[in-house]
Amino acid sequence: MPALTDKTRLQRGFTLVELMFSTAVLLIGAVAVVQLVPAALQSNLRNRYDSTAVVVAKRYLDQIVDQPLSAASFTDADGRTIFLGSVAAPGLAGNPLRVVGVTARVDFTVGAVANYNLTYVDPNDAVGLSYEVRWTVVTSMQGTNVVAKRFLVGVWKRDPRQVTQPVTLDAWVQR
Repeated sequence: MPALTDKTRLQRGFTLVELMFSTAVLLIGAVAVVQLVPAALQSNLRNRYDSTAVVVAKRYLDQIVDQPLSAASFTDADGRTIFLGSVAAPGLAGNPLRVVGVTARVDFTVGAVANYNLTYVDPNDAVGLSYEVRWTVVTSMQGTNVVAKRFLVGVWKRDPRQVTQPVTLDAWVQR
C-alpha cells in the first residue's frame, strides 16, 4: 500500500463547507415539504365537502325524478314536503338559475325561494355539518298536459372558514 502524502490526505472526505451546504439544502427541502401539508389537508377537506354535496344532490334528485310528471309535491324519505312546480302552467318554479358558460346552475347569490329549499344535516358527521339544498323545476306543457320537466338541484356547504363552491345536478324527465 502506498504511503499517504500530505496532498492525498487533503483530498479525502467532505469539507465542513460542503457538509454545511448540503445540510442547508436538505433543511430548505424539508421546510418546503412541511408547508405543503396544510394545503393538502385543506384540499382534502374541500374535496370531502364537494363529494358530500354531490351525494346529497343525487339523493334528492333521485327522489324527485321518481315522481310522476303530474305531481305538484311529494314527501321525501325524511318526511319533508318537496314541491315540484305547477302542473297547470309551463315555466320555471323554484329558485332562480344562473348561467355559467353554457351550464345552468341554481343561483345561491340570492335568497332562497320559500318551499323550494331545505337544510340537510349530515347524519354521518360527528360535527353535524349542514348543507343548503335548493331546487328549480322547469315545466314544459303541450296544451294542458305536462310533457317534460327539468329538475336542477343545488347543494352548498356554507363554511365561514373557507370558500366552497355549490354543486348543481340536473335531469330531464319526459313521458
